[in-house]
Amino acid sequence: MSRWKGLPTELDPSVRNLVVRLRRLKDHSGLSLRQLAAKTGYSSSSWERYLGGRALPPRDAVEALASVTGEEPTRLLAVWEVAAEAWSGRTATAPAGPIAGAAPAGARDQAPESAAEPGRAEPLEPLEPLDPIGPVGPGAEPARGRAFHVAVAAGAVAVVLAVSAVVVLVDRAGADLDHGAVAPLAPSAAPAASPRSVPAYTCRVERIDGLWHAGLSTTRDKILANGYAGPEVAEAQCLLDRAGYSPGDVDGIFGPMTERAVKRLQTDADLVVDGIVGPHTWGALRR
Repeated sequence: MSRWKGLPTELDPSVRNLVVRLRRLKDHSGLSLRQLAAKTGYSSSSWERYLGGRALPPRDAVEALASVTGEEPTRLLAVWEVAAEAWSGRTATAPAGPIAGAAPAGARDQAPESAAEPGRAEPLEPLEPLDPIGPVGPGAEPARGRAFHVAVAAGAVAVVLAVSAVVVLVDRAGADLDHGAVAPLAPSAAPAASPRSVPAYTCRVERIDGLWHAGLSTTRDKILANGYAGPEVAEAQCLLDRAGYSPGDVDGIFGPMTERAVKRLQTDADLVVDGIVGPHTWGALRR
């Protein structure tokens, strides 16, 4: 059996699942990378990247591997499609370009030259201030003075209205308090946050027909990896704990502690140390 290197920890679980399946097909076929390259048309270095999780194999490469190993391609290509969708999500979006129709940088700072004489700007004549009220007639009050008086009068009226409104509100509030109409406000209690619902799993370890079982799953070939969850993960956690490789809490969630426990078991059992529970690791757990 080939001793594969561990897959990158940041690899998406669906991509990890595809790579594990491709590794199994390659191991069961007994082909070397050079022989695999000759039969599929993809180079040895390409297959080394595909099986190492550093590059996503093309659909044709996956279909060619299934063909040379005698594997039914339909299910394998379905796994590839899920992995390809996850792999495409890793592409970062490009930065947005300039806004359409925007003027080039510095264009607004450029002043057009005077048409009268090139290179020389014509002096600007001072503008007469506009009178917003109208022309001043003989014996009439200047427009600016009338505007000032109007503004002062309007401000005084606004102040009087505001004071009157405050007085009315205070009187009404006092009357309501005298009649008991207003009740003191009680602080609203924030709803208590409910703890995260985590399924409870109980290990019922027993030996049946020479194999260890924990009562949560009978699988012997389910692929499990970091990020997976469910009763199969809890079964593996129970069996890891029974064998002396503590996975942490038996919560059915394949996390870093469970992965480290799997790698320790694989090292002691002389298996591929990749932190993934497959048929060979299940065999070591149930024996």
